[in-house]
Amino acid sequence: MKDDTAGGRCPFEGDRFPWPRAMQEVLQPPPRYASVRESEPIRRATTWDGNTVWVLTKMKDIREVLTSPHFSASPQTHGYPSVSPARAARSRSYRTFITMDPPEHGQYRRTLTKEFMMKRIDELRPFVQTTFDTLLDKMIENGAPADFIRDVALPLPSVVISIMLGVPYEDHARLQLLSSNRMRLDISPELLAQSAQEMEQYIDRLLREKEQEPGDGEDLLSRLALEWINPGKLSHEDAVQMAVLLYLAGHETTANQIGLGLLSLLQDPEQKAALIAEPSLARGAVEEMLRFHSITHMNSARVATADVMIAGQLIRKGEGVFAPVQAANHDPEAFPDPERFDIRRDTKHASHVAFSFGVHQCLGQPLARLELQVVFETLFKRLPSLRLAVPFEQLHFKCNGNVFGVETLPVAW
Repeated sequence: MKDDTAGGRCPFEGDRFPWPRAMQEVLQPPPRYASVRESEPIRRATTWDGNTVWVLTKMKDIREVLTSPHFSASPQTHGYPSVSPARAARSRSYRTFITMDPPEHGQYRRTLTKEFMMKRIDELRPFVQTTFDTLLDKMIENGAPADFIRDVALPLPSVVISIMLGVPYEDHARLQLLSSNRMRLDISPELLAQSAQEMEQYIDRLLREKEQEPGDGEDLLSRLALEWINPGKLSHEDAVQMAVLLYLAGHETTANQIGLGLLSLLQDPEQKAALIAEPSLARGAVEEMLRFHSITHMNSARVATADVMIAGQLIRKGEGVFAPVQAANHDPEAFPDPERFDIRRDTKHASHVAFSFGVHQCLGQPLARLELQVVFETLFKRLPSLRLAVPFEQLHFKCNGNVFGVETLPVAW
């Protein structure tokens, strides 16, 4: 099911949180973050179930909450907030390390840490480059107009995470649908549960095969079996949840970031020309895309486990909090002129939190950065005349999920 809204209209209305993006400036965060930040940086809002939560809008406050030992990321903690009926129902039964608190969180996260160390990720660069070149070759061969999301942005991270995990790529179409369902906020609790169950059953079967025949550990799931599951250091059930999480995060977020990053460049000819003239700007451009779009904007739910003062505001034990990274990344105290997309932005004095902050920051960020760098170091060398094939107003955006993105991106060259 696709979102049938155009030009950025989103299904959230009024003062209910999540706050909506503006139709006229869909690539910007919800404008309410900016207005609240100026008048009442920590403010109460109402969620779908009538509960009130605290919403933070300043970088310093958001960092404080995300690093404080007095805020829990666990849905099992009383008062944990949610943004939709489906997310609430799923949160109660979903348990993996991103929804655990220290020290348990660290114990599980360490099972995967070495898989995402820079050295191991850098070893993937030739494969990522070859995969991207092959996808781009096929898109060019098929001719314009092309849908860059369908032809490149989605299959690139899907292929990479499938090979990395050891998941057969021929199953990606069904897994992609299940993944998309799990990211949506407007889905029914029943369909979300069904999608989650089917995905977990698939990974369960695959992982059991790896446990029986892990070989020499040529993929991540085989290494989990060899080093953690078979020796009894990690349960099969916990490993299934980890694998599902890695598959979800390994392609859905990066695919949307690639599409939005390209769209921002195509909408700003001066920025595109600068990148073509100075390819060395690509890495800075990637960081600006991450800051500007901050696409995973609903993964910052917390609940206070004690009475805490944040910037002079008392947040009581059991009260829910949202610390949205997109609000932090558009805080003018951290980034001057934050609504301007600028691939030359000076980030010496402030770092974005697109991958969150503190112990729960994204484990896979080196892989996401690698894929984005390969795309934007290569794309305009191959296709310097790349442009939108339809007016911007005809694009449809994903406003109904945990991850923001553009549904399709028709391009020509």
